[in-house]
Amino acid sequence: MSETNTTSVPQQGGPARDPAAPRSGSTARSSAIMAAGTLVSRILGLVRVALLATAIGATGQVSDLFTSANNLPNFLYLMLAGGVFNAVLVPQIIRASRQPDRGADYVSRLLTLAAAGLLVLTVLVTLAAPVIVGLTTSVTGASLALTTAFAYWCLPQIFFYGMYAVTGQILNANGSFGPYMWAPVVNNVVSIAFLTTFILLMGSEQTERHSPETWTSGQTMLLAGGTTLGIVIQALVLFLPLKRLQLGLRPKFGVRGTGLGRTGKLASVTIVTMLIGNGLYLLNQRVATIASEARPRLLAQDPPVQIAGLTNLEFGAMVYQLPHSVIALSLATVMFNQLSSAHADNNLAAVRATLSQGLRIIGVATVFGAAALLTFAGPLGMLFSESAESAAINGVIIAILAVGAPFLSASFFLNRVFYASEDVRSPLRIQLILSVVGVVLALTAGTFEPRLIVPMLAVSYSLGNVIAVVVSHIVLTRKIGPYGAGHVFDVHVRLTIAGIAAAIAGTALCWAFGGYDADGFLWQSKFDAVLVLAIGGITMSAVYLAMLKLLKITELDEFVKPLLARFRRSGA
Repeated sequence: MSETNTTSVPQQGGPARDPAAPRSGSTARSSAIMAAGTLVSRILGLVRVALLATAIGATGQVSDLFTSANNLPNFLYLMLAGGVFNAVLVPQIIRASRQPDRGADYVSRLLTLAAAGLLVLTVLVTLAAPVIVGLTTSVTGASLALTTAFAYWCLPQIFFYGMYAVTGQILNANGSFGPYMWAPVVNNVVSIAFLTTFILLMGSEQTERHSPETWTSGQTMLLAGGTTLGIVIQALVLFLPLKRLQLGLRPKFGVRGTGLGRTGKLASVTIVTMLIGNGLYLLNQRVATIASEARPRLLAQDPPVQIAGLTNLEFGAMVYQLPHSVIALSLATVMFNQLSSAHADNNLAAVRATLSQGLRIIGVATVFGAAALLTFAGPLGMLFSESAESAAINGVIIAILAVGAPFLSASFFLNRVFYASEDVRSPLRIQLILSVVGVVLALTAGTFEPRLIVPMLAVSYSLGNVIAVVVSHIVLTRKIGPYGAGHVFDVHVRLTIAGIAAAIAGTALCWAFGGYDADGFLWQSKFDAVLVLAIGGITMSAVYLAMLKLLKITELDEFVKPLLARFRRSGA
């Protein structure tokens, strides 16, 4: 992979480097640092979710209630502020960093404004918790009361999500990529500690069969309070690397002459985009909790009937997003700065080349990820379950979502090109189209019987990802011209062939370990599932890499060679 542009920009105090360029001097190296942090965080996240499943179950009476409340701060933050921080600010910060003060005045005013705005927003939303819970869930009675209690504890997370995002983007814009991806590790460690304490003091779902009627305030404090504390610490730790930038930041009010007015104009459109997109997720949550409301009645039958609910959908979504989060998001974050710089220089050729290269390299990871998720959906489901039956339910959701995994990452990267050029209207138009489709799919899923509602929502997620790529490609091609989509498609076809070969090998191994027998080895314990995943992962990786070489797919080498060279230099 080519080195990042490092054209100097005159500044007071000596020569400076382009803040768009990663400090490591290489996209591959910066991506590796970020991917490593994300990978560790995701592994700990899997541990956290496994403990959560042990504590309150995947198909229990409390699990969906906590998931509903804990989703709210994330979705509401993204609706009202996330798009501004995650997409609009980076080009603005890069522009400000080229000023003689390295953007210190701009960043000081930005942080002050963000903190004040987030504080007001968080207080208002928390006070409105009963109304918000009523609008975003379909539960009633004791279940509604417990969900509202969880929400009071969880909604303050909005302030800290926002501060984590804006601080992280300031660091990214200045070439410091690692801390933003490593901070969630601390969050997961805190959550794991609280969940372990919960299980030890309050008992697991399998032994206690938690219900809204037996739930206590102490349990709420450990579960929801521990989750929120993790988010708080995740945000605060980023102020240490921010201080090391030596920008001389201090509280500073006022926006005149800083360019924040321009940011506000861009942000207003982005807010509408995020309102529409995340409003759809809240609709999906409301539809999913129709199944949650029916669950106590079905569990009371003889024999009890377990069905997928919101928590199963969340577990599945977390697993299927792993390839995106570990590889695609890390690479896209670094390349976003390259795209922003190329647009600032009006270099459309560089934009097209970066886009094509990014889509191809991301595909190497996401296609394999989809193949692995489809093959080992069962053992993965076992990690987040209190029983083999619950594991099978999780496995079905993971398998359905896995189909859309490569399209999720491709759509995300395509949209980065719009934001890099400060075009916020095109994503809005795309989101309007996708939201209309999503609303239709979600409402259709809600018409099915309770046991089919969540699987049908998973189908709508995968379909939505595919449609998002098609629509984004059409709009983007009209904006920047052909970017080599035929080459990207050709590479993905060969990657798919390699993925199918790897999946065949993994399926054979899964069968050998009893994966298709209800009494098989794989279904006996979480340890057995982990063992199968470890052996299967190694087997599939070996077959996939061999097929990449056989099919002459060079994109993996483009990413790996600079990393190997750096490791050799480090060891020399």
